[in-house]
Amino acid sequence: MSHSEDEYSLHTSPIGNDVSEDPVQDHRPRLLIMGLRRSGKSSIQKVVFHKMAANETLFLESTNKIIKENITSFIDFQVWDFPGQIDYFDTATYDSDVIFGEYGALIFVIDAQDDYIEALNRLHQTVLRAHERNKNLTFEVFIHKVDALSDEFKIDTQRDIQQRTTDELADVGLESIPLSFYLTSIYDHSIFEAFSKVIQKLIPQLPTLENLLNILCANSGIEKAFLFDVNSKIYIATDSSPVDMQTYEICSDMIDVIIDISEIYGRTTSFYQINDEIYGDDQTQVETNGKAGGDYGTTTDTANDAASLIKLNNGMVLCLRGVNRFLALVCLLRSDNFEKHGLIDYNFQCFKQAIADVFELKRRSAERLRHERMRLSGDVNEGG
Repeated sequence: MSHSEDEYSLHTSPIGNDVSEDPVQDHRPRLLIMGLRRSGKSSIQKVVFHKMAANETLFLESTNKIIKENITSFIDFQVWDFPGQIDYFDTATYDSDVIFGEYGALIFVIDAQDDYIEALNRLHQTVLRAHERNKNLTFEVFIHKVDALSDEFKIDTQRDIQQRTTDELADVGLESIPLSFYLTSIYDHSIFEAFSKVIQKLIPQLPTLENLLNILCANSGIEKAFLFDVNSKIYIATDSSPVDMQTYEICSDMIDVIIDISEIYGRTTSFYQINDEIYGDDQTQVETNGKAGGDYGTTTDTANDAASLIKLNNGMVLCLRGVNRFLALVCLLRSDNFEKHGLIDYNFQCFKQAIADVFELKRRSAERLRHERMRLSGDVNEGG
């Protein structure tokens, strides 16, 4: 295994603001983040993918052009942040087929603290026209900024938005379009859980990952297990038992604890140095959080073998194990079950190897697809 595979990293790289596409490179799944102005789209992106503190998003300027970013993790995808004031269906300015043509998800952000009638009208138009261009898009509605609302008002708001949206689609005979609704806020874990659910729909290997986690839990006495992308705190898979928000929060917080400690005591390596070793000088070093080659994405040399235990007051044990440079397994189990730690260690090594096999199959498939697209692109150029 190369040096880079021993590292945790989530690389976010701006790739320009036009919507032209490279026929070979830009076929990653897409997350299209849309909504009215000041609905919180850019804040969501900065908190989830740039590790920006929620209170710092108050000073973000309003987005005035399309921002595209590559996200490199277990699944490589793109995030497109759309300004709320533009008409992305204006055929004279934007190519809707290019924007909506690829496999992915459309996330529409609604400010729950504002009058959302205009936002619902925009959502309705966006869903209709995007679905017309790509039947495979999934549609996700983030009912955002709910941190200031009471629990009862949150539920009422979600019910009202969901009912209005469903009725409007039914009126035009498109009630079969699946929409998912989430209550979100950047001031708690809800935005990370919502993104986790969205990303999971884009992972073809999800059933395999869930089955591996089920087997691990059943044979190791584990109560609940999450497979996290370390830097974003998005969980890409969990076992089939119901997700309890409190359990998810404590498992997610454990990642922050380990990263903070490793930054103090662990020897670190720049993500860009890692990429240079893998890809050579052709890998472009880009700006993240305003700093070229800054601290974002810095990781410990021992991340692949990271392990930590935290014993809770209720007799449960939190266990974290590094799986590879992107992922960590965080699980919750009873302290008496952890006495069989030899069995748990063996089962984890089997799980880790299985994940490596999934990665290898994914890599080979992506490589074959890339070569095929290069060949087709070459044939088109020769024909021209």
